[in-house]
Amino acid sequence: MESMTTASTGGPRWLSDEEQSVWRAYLQATTLLEDHLDRQLQRDAGMPHIYYGLLVQLAQAPRRQMRMTQLAKDVKITRSRLSHAVARLERNGWVRREDCPSDKRGQNAVLTDEGYEMLSRSAPGHVRAVRQAMFDRLTPEQVRSFGEIMQVIATGLEPDGTDADLPWLR
Repeated sequence: MESMTTASTGGPRWLSDEEQSVWRAYLQATTLLEDHLDRQLQRDAGMPHIYYGLLVQLAQAPRRQMRMTQLAKDVKITRSRLSHAVARLERNGWVRREDCPSDKRGQNAVLTDEGYEMLSRSAPGHVRAVRQAMFDRLTPEQVRSFGEIMQVIATGLEPDGTDADLPWLR
């Protein structure tokens, strides 16, 4: 395919063999990692990885509450997916919604005491799974490099413009 790469024709810039190899390794690793963490949390806490991430965000927020729009942005999901997830967390008694006092159209998600207890019980196993699957396999230098690389990619994918097509704006 590399022969198809020509700047003068304006055609696609195909991936080199090395780039293709890196891309495939990234896809395989992220798919396997997400599956590994999801299975661990389903087994140990009865919730998918995305729900755990929502509970963590709320636990770290002032007064364990956050505007729904900010929560969607921080977790990088669509508002409809967040609404569905929060509804399930509400049914479990782990989160409740409250009207936002400063904006009558907005809502806050609030981590309940039961949700905080569930998070406290499930966090040690989750951290073990993350450490075993990722950090125990990397040197400290690789961890630093990986963090820098992921930050560059994330920053490039999150433009500042108000017309950006980002999950939490959908």
